[in-house]
Amino acid sequence: MEYIKDFPYDTTIVEDWIPLSDGTRLWMKAWMPVTDEPVPALLEYLPYRAGDWTAPRDHERHPYYAGHGYASIRVDIRGHGNSEGIPGDEYDAQEHADGVEVINWIASQDWCTGKLGMFGISWGGFNSLQLAALKPEPLKAIVTTCSTDDRYDNDVHYFGGSMLAVDMHAWAATMLAFESRPPDIRVWGDKWLDQWQERLEGMEPYIDEWMSHQVRDDYWKHGSVCEDYDAIDAAVLAVGGWYDPYRDTVLRLVEQLSKRGKNVRGLLGPWAHQYPDRDLRPGPHIDFLGETLKWWGTWLKDEDTGVMEEPLLRTWITDSLPPSSFYEEIPGRWVAETSWPSPNIRPFELTLDDGQVSAAQTGGAVLINSPQNTGTGSGRYFPYGNTADLPTDQREDDGRSVTFDFPVGQSFEILGNGSVLVRVKSRAEKGQIYARLVDVAPDGSATLVTRGNLNLSAREGRDKAVPMPVGEWVDAVFPLTGIGYHFKAGHILRLSLSTAYWPWIWPQPEAQGLTLDLAQSSLVLPQRRIPMEGTDDAKLDASITFDPPVQPVGLDVEYPEAGRAGSRRPERLISTDIAARETILQADPSYGGTRIYPDGLHFTEDSVERYWINWDDPTSARTEAEWKVSLERPEQDWKASLTADTRISCDADFFYTESIVHCFNKDEEIFSKTWTKKIPRETS
Repeated sequence: MEYIKDFPYDTTIVEDWIPLSDGTRLWMKAWMPVTDEPVPALLEYLPYRAGDWTAPRDHERHPYYAGHGYASIRVDIRGHGNSEGIPGDEYDAQEHADGVEVINWIASQDWCTGKLGMFGISWGGFNSLQLAALKPEPLKAIVTTCSTDDRYDNDVHYFGGSMLAVDMHAWAATMLAFESRPPDIRVWGDKWLDQWQERLEGMEPYIDEWMSHQVRDDYWKHGSVCEDYDAIDAAVLAVGGWYDPYRDTVLRLVEQLSKRGKNVRGLLGPWAHQYPDRDLRPGPHIDFLGETLKWWGTWLKDEDTGVMEEPLLRTWITDSLPPSSFYEEIPGRWVAETSWPSPNIRPFELTLDDGQVSAAQTGGAVLINSPQNTGTGSGRYFPYGNTADLPTDQREDDGRSVTFDFPVGQSFEILGNGSVLVRVKSRAEKGQIYARLVDVAPDGSATLVTRGNLNLSAREGRDKAVPMPVGEWVDAVFPLTGIGYHFKAGHILRLSLSTAYWPWIWPQPEAQGLTLDLAQSSLVLPQRRIPMEGTDDAKLDASITFDPPVQPVGLDVEYPEAGRAGSRRPERLISTDIAARETILQADPSYGGTRIYPDGLHFTEDSVERYWINWDDPTSARTEAEWKVSLERPEQDWKASLTADTRISCDADFFYTESIVHCFNKDEEIFSKTWTKKIPRETS
């Protein structure tokens, strides 16, 4: 990483309020180039608190853009950080309406040319797409990183029609802790406590709303730009990583927007849920800020930067590698596709009865009936670059699954989405089947390549729940999450199928297993033709190069705990109670821990997640997340703190949620509330 201080423009930081039409004010922190000429603007619009939580990350990119002649503006969403108002649900209509007002307000300022771009990762990438679909006139281009176009089936809530235990729970708990945080006395002065109490009295936990919508209904269609790609006119640079759960969005955006004649480019690298220039595992990292500067120059300054001469999709092909919970760098190479779907990719099909099957067969069929603790090698749903994030050796989970092994005689590559076709017979009206594509090395070590899931109730569409006909053969197909991967000759390509995958997928109450017809079931993979040396395609692949990462000198934040969060406990701990036949997984998300900011703010954050499952009882599944947060300014004798706990349990017919928040002004408790809800199990 190269850190730079000198830019074409001197810069200054401005903190101010953006007024909205209903009288609410949103807080902004803007990095401004020092110039008498109007400049284009860039907007990042988040609930994650510009004053503290994202401040280190903000200082890695906003000063860079300002130094190159853009007003780079970070705005706290209504009800979060230092902004006024009550926090709403994620991506709700109020957030969108406010966002459009913010864009128009910025464009109307004397210092702005009237042209804007939006960028962001995760939430900021989501609402960049969503606001682009609303077509505010000043918004000309966006860079959306690690985001989704589909809020139902490619977000933190549901996957393949099944409820995600791991992040439906964990992210709802995280957002409860965010909603509950106070505004900063540095910005609000003596009015901070009144503003905090107003916020607390009006907020609601996200979890109850999310779990009450178990099919793809209008709630999830709102904010899902896949419902109408034609609505997007702004130029879109879609960015993701092969270790990010949202990576399929890049593939869909380049396909759907390009065939509609929209201005779009895609970039998929070997990264986790992070910006591609951040010094967080895995690499190799690139000069992402430089790449985006070319994008902004084209669409906001009318410069000839050549970005639209780049291939439609630049992506990474990962070389075969041993399993590990982290990698410093991923081996592989960059490749290019000038159209998507690509003519270089052809599907090839492996019928399951042609593979070596791990289970006994009866009449060409096998029974899949996995213990409920299958999935302990799953890794974290959102890898952030920590040492315990990624899937571990898959042999333990493979032993709880039915596996199909296919020897690799000749090396080959895959790029894109595979699919699994199954003919199954169910013993109950509900069930699910989870698939993992695994690379098995000659020494037996097993690396997870990609995965997919199907809630059998969602086999006819995610918008409906159709019970399985008990005892009848049913054909179904479901996708594997996209990947670029190189399988080596001498290895084994393995498909592992299970009926449980905890804690990723919440178990079905009637888990009695599935019978699989081998001759009528298959794996289809997107094989990419490896270009011959010296051909135009080979030269195009070889032409994809990036400069090493560059960032401005970062914010001088002190981490007094000799590292990050997680120093107090293991990042990921799996315990087994043999007598109780129970597995307990404990995870520390390691978001940041204790920090002391240059302006004197002492910020402390600690969280832990726990997941329980009995091997034989799907209704034993339960989760818990505990958060502790404090903000302190010793020189002003100010301290605000909170605890936020979230729990989910179930029986055969209902989910039960409990959300508990306690907030303190110094040692005085100023707010306490418990929310509970009983939610019918419709599909999950």
